[in-house]
Amino acid sequence: MPELLVDFITSLDGYASAEGWSGWWGLEGPEYLGWLAESPEADHLVLMGATTYRLMHGFTQQGEPGTDVLGGFDKVVFSSTLTEPLAWGNSTLVTGDAVAAVREMKEHGERSMRTIGSLSLCRSLVAAGLVDRFRVAMFPVITGATGAERIYDGYPDLALDMVDSRTFDGRIQLVEYVPRVLDGPPGQTS
Repeated sequence: MPELLVDFITSLDGYASAEGWSGWWGLEGPEYLGWLAESPEADHLVLMGATTYRLMHGFTQQGEPGTDVLGGFDKVVFSSTLTEPLAWGNSTLVTGDAVAAVREMKEHGERSMRTIGSLSLCRSLVAAGLVDRFRVAMFPVITGATGAERIYDGYPDLALDMVDSRTFDGRIQLVEYVPRVLDGPPGQTS
C-alpha cells in the first residue's frame, strides 16, 4: 500500500511562516539545500492545497533556493477555487473531498505521496488517520511576534514515535515520526 508522508518546514515555535521573513527564514544552508536537491521522495506524488500551490509556484518563478526541483514533481492540488488548466506543469486539480481522494489513492494507487505545506489539508489527513510518516524541518528561530500560520492548531492529540533525525548546517533539525491519533492522554484507560 502506498504511504503518505506529511512534510513541514517550521520555526522552533511551530509557525509555518512569519511576516517579513524570507523563505527558510533566511537560514537555508548548503547541507540543507543539498539534501533538497537530492530530492528525497522524488518518486512520491506531491499533495497540496490551493494556497500552497500558489505560494510554491510563485517561489519557483522567483528562483527561491531549493524550490526549483518542485517543477518536475507530479503534483495533486486540492482546491474548490482553482480551475483547469493549472499553470504549473505536472499538476492535477482535484475539486472533491481531499480525505476521500487520498484514501482512494492509498487503497488503490501505486505511488506513495507526500505533502508540502498545506496546513488544513495535512490537519484533515492526520485526523483521518491516513498519515504514515510525519517529518518536520525545524529552523532555529522563534517568531513569536511575527509568526503566522501556527501549524498544529486544530490537530488531534498524537503520539509520535521517532524513526529518524538529522541536523543540517549545524542548526536545522530534521525529525521524522510515525504518528498515531490518540483517543485521550497516553496511559489513561477509558
